[in-house]
Amino acid sequence: MLAPKDFLDALSGQAARLFNGDTALPRNEIESQFKALLQSGFSKLDLVSREEFDSQMVVLARTRARLETLEAKVAEMEARLLPPAE
Repeated sequence: MLAPKDFLDALSGQAARLFNGDTALPRNEIESQFKALLQSGFSKLDLVSREEFDSQMVVLARTRARLETLEAKVAEMEARLLPPAE
């Protein structure tokens, strides 16, 4: 994984080469090349898609709910086994 500064330096260098060409490229060609450039840069980072993030959030919420249920059961069992403190 690239450090953020290294990533931005590489991205700006590639963008400079793209935009400083001798021939004028049509706007759609520049957009296409810039999109490919960004996708290439992002693929080097440790990123997840929104869908993967959302699915992991669902798993985390479900795990937390199960943990809370187990904690409540343990507290109930402890209350039955241990006499109340006087």
